[in-house]
Amino acid sequence: MTEQTTSGGARLAPGDVAPEFTLPTDGGDTLALKELRGRKVVLYAYPAAMTAGCTKQACDFRDSLDSLRSAGYEVVGISPDDPAKLAKFRDRDSITFPLVSDADKAVLTAYGAYGEKQSYGRTVTGVIRSTFVIDEEGRIERALYNVKATGHVAKLRRDLGLE
Repeated sequence: MTEQTTSGGARLAPGDVAPEFTLPTDGGDTLALKELRGRKVVLYAYPAAMTAGCTKQACDFRDSLDSLRSAGYEVVGISPDDPAKLAKFRDRDSITFPLVSDADKAVLTAYGAYGEKQSYGRTVTGVIRSTFVIDEEGRIERALYNVKATGHVAKLRRDLGLE
C-alpha cells in the first residue's frame, strides 16, 4: 500500500495504520493519537509556524473548524517547531486546535512528510506539506502529499463532502 519517496521514506496510503505518536503541544501538554481514537482526525504537516504559507493554512483550518468538527473531524497541526514557538503562533493567529511539536522529525518521517522535496527549483530536505485523514479506528483514509498552503482546506472540505 505504501510507496517509496525519493528520500527512502515510505508514503502512507489509504488502509495503512496511522503511525502512533505522543508529542508535546502548544499548550504545554502532550497529545497522543490514540487519545483521539473513535473520532476522525485531520493531521496536517507544515514546515514552519509563523511563515506566510503556514499561517494562511492554519487560519484556513481555524476558519473551517466548526464545519469539520460538526462532521466529526478533529484537526491537529504538526511541525518541527518547539512548543514555545507553537504557543506564540497559536496566540498570534487565534489557532483553536492543537499544534504538536515533532522536533526530531521522527513522526513526520513515519508519515512520509519529511524528506527530499523541490523548493524554488532546488532539491532540499525538509517538511513536505501534507494532510492525512485518519478514520475512527486509526487507519489512513486519505494521504495527501505536496499540498498547497492556499486553497487546500477548501479542496479538502469539498473532497470530504462538507461544502
